[in-house]
Amino acid sequence: MRVHIAVILSLLLAFAAESTCAQSLPQIAIIIDDLGYKLQLGKRVTQLPGPVSCAILPAAPRAGALAEAAHASGKDVLLHLPLQALDERGGSEPGGIVLDMSRGQFAHTFATSLAAVPHAIGVNTHRGSLLTQHPGHMRWLMEEIDAAGDLFFVDSYTTHESVALSMAKEAGVPALKRDVFLDPDQTAATVLREFARLKKVARQRGSAVGIGHPYPETIALLERELPQLAADGFEFVSVSQLIASQRQKLAQAAQ
Repeated sequence: MRVHIAVILSLLLAFAAESTCAQSLPQIAIIIDDLGYKLQLGKRVTQLPGPVSCAILPAAPRAGALAEAAHASGKDVLLHLPLQALDERGGSEPGGIVLDMSRGQFAHTFATSLAAVPHAIGVNTHRGSLLTQHPGHMRWLMEEIDAAGDLFFVDSYTTHESVALSMAKEAGVPALKRDVFLDPDQTAATVLREFARLKKVARQRGSAVGIGHPYPETIALLERELPQLAADGFEFVSVSQLIASQRQKLAQAAQ
């Protein structure tokens, strides 16, 4: 009997150690922005292995089709909300929110954009290096996100002067920010380097959010590398899973 008890205790301890190890794996979440224009590249994104989140521009011609494809593939769908940038020499994005809008115009534009992206469970920013610096407009944005229901927010963090994350926390909106851009340029060498940096940040901080774009080089690297994340010692999660973990930690801290 004592032998059996010792064996059982040994197995339980081993299981507990394994569970603790699994829970402590660094987590990586990846968002692909700017979806809604190129259909074939967009569909490749929706078929990437694992819980890649798909951020879709509301006024893009294939926004609805790619939102449906992403949802059918079990991916998180995000509204990729255009916000005014400091430099708009290339033109503003259709459906964008700009600094000189009234509160009513802001609300109407947000509602129209959200309705254009079926199955959206969160919002992340497109461009926005100007607007995300303005606390008043970010307060409006968080009010709209909160009023829309159970949405979360991701700051793409296109400027270090962004106040979006702090305004989200102040408003009680679940929120994260981007840690690494995977493709500041489209070369394969850059994407590989930044993917390695994403893993380094995840190891250091426990989790990391990477944002990429539907470039052939980015998609090719993710098709190759994502299936290897578990073997490399990472847990590949959706952004909504990171948000859920954040909520759980906050709830535990409040007890």
